[in-house]
Amino acid sequence: MELIIKDVVKTFDDKVILDEASFQFEKGKIYGLLGRNGAGKTTLFNCISKDLSIDSGTIQLEEDMEAYDFSDLDVGLVHATPTLPDFMTGYEFIKFFIDMNKEKMPNVRTPDEYLAKVGIKKEDRHRLLKDYSHGMKNKVQMIATMMVQPPVLLLDEPLTSFDVVAAHEMKELILSIKKDSVVIFSTHILQLAQDLCDEIVVLHKGKLTGFDPNKIHTNSFEADIVAMLSDEEGKPQDAVVEVIGESDDE
Repeated sequence: MELIIKDVVKTFDDKVILDEASFQFEKGKIYGLLGRNGAGKTTLFNCISKDLSIDSGTIQLEEDMEAYDFSDLDVGLVHATPTLPDFMTGYEFIKFFIDMNKEKMPNVRTPDEYLAKVGIKKEDRHRLLKDYSHGMKNKVQMIATMMVQPPVLLLDEPLTSFDVVAAHEMKELILSIKKDSVVIFSTHILQLAQDLCDEIVVLHKGKLTGFDPNKIHTNSFEADIVAMLSDEEGKPQDAVVEVIGESDDE
């Protein structure tokens, strides 16, 4: 299975965010999406998940050489800022999610098993979600999305709010799902991209460009990425990755 993005254009007022962007993402690989602040990474994710309409072009899945349109139910999008019901406990939310989606879930487990998988402690599972930390909310959001094993999994700035142990647990979870899904995550942390990614895709000036996979683990990786995101040769611009500048909303 492949996710095919072809000649996608998306504008807001007079600003072109995606300019005939094209790329082919394969199941079984983890893709890191890198770009400058405001490049349109979140916009691209919202277009793939059908939260935003595109102006022109196509976004389709392809299997056995047959391209087809897909529904928003085929895409799992983990937002950088979790949106969860404040009035439910972590346990209640996961139980509700299981009840609503069990027909789509290949191996249904108990709420406790799912929450344990992302390191939510027993004493926290029956607390209201409104009292969870940002990192805990992110864990609940991520496990809920992964439980249904969607064909396409989009992770918008994952792991940034996790401590070292939790980040390791989530990395293992992401790796475990890639064999059945197209996995794309945006990040400003180059080390994370190097650790997790099979391929890197750069979004710059509205275009999607693949990065040579053979160079991901070389000493020149950071410099090569900065060069790709520079407006002028030899003059890298602001905020490419975490070590250069902090991310902001797109």
